[in-house]
Amino acid sequence: MKFDFLIAGAYFMGWRIVRSLPEKFAYSLFDQIGKFALTRNGARMKRLRSNLERVTPDKSAIEMDQLMAEAVTSYMRYWCDTFRSPDWSKSRISTTVTVTREELLTGPMKDGRGVVVALPHAGNWDHAGSYFCAMGFPLVTVAERLKPEALFNKFLEYRQNIGMEVLALDGRSMATLMQRAREGSLIALVADRDLSKSGVDVSFFGHPARMPAGAALLAIRTGIPLVTAYVSYTNTGIHIEFNQVDIPSEGPETQRVAAVVQKCADLFADGISKHPQDWHMLQRIWVDGDFQERTA
Repeated sequence: MKFDFLIAGAYFMGWRIVRSLPEKFAYSLFDQIGKFALTRNGARMKRLRSNLERVTPDKSAIEMDQLMAEAVTSYMRYWCDTFRSPDWSKSRISTTVTVTREELLTGPMKDGRGVVVALPHAGNWDHAGSYFCAMGFPLVTVAERLKPEALFNKFLEYRQNIGMEVLALDGRSMATLMQRAREGSLIALVADRDLSKSGVDVSFFGHPARMPAGAALLAIRTGIPLVTAYVSYTNTGIHIEFNQVDIPSEGPETQRVAAVVQKCADLFADGISKHPQDWHMLQRIWVDGDFQERTA
């Protein structure tokens, strides 16, 4: 309990102090923190390197060291963005976003149809979410409950202030998402990792992995379009690349879901291959080797 309190306190202090620092100094400070973490080479850094080695197998040791440095810089930029973005103007948010195939999302939304967006842990989706919320689109997402509860509530408040409706990941969230899909909402779901028994088996960079079925189920059961998004950093902001996912119209639902999730995995892999430094995956992703299945 005391440890949880210290973790929450550190985040709350970050939200207060980092927002008050000069911008250049704040990002430089986070960059230095990242370099320190990289030098210490703890478990999360080792996992990040292992993941990046799988998605960029042809890199030499020197090239991998450079990629790791870029990846940690990107990851720390995300956290500095998170602490400072509540003070960003609408103009800053809108002018620092570029999009490829934006019409895949805006077209159906302007026609009153819902869209489900599946995305990996890459770049800064909160920045992207702010961009689309500013267009007036009702955006719904799901968040796994964090410990301590106070920290989960802080992130909940952060995303609600952006304009998102945030559902806690539990047994009721899918029913609510189905309703929101039929109401014409934009639904954004992080979809590159699910190591539980309910995860869908996929081939990811030639190795077995599991990814969640939620986005595929929503598209199949409600008929709304499904697109993937890969968010990468630019010098001044973020770039979002959308790709359409075709939904099979025939066959058992389980087979259709599996095909759709695999297609999402393939599109995630395309984005990661182009911008591996912005894939912030510091946890296990593949289910081979010494993997042990979670019970839930």
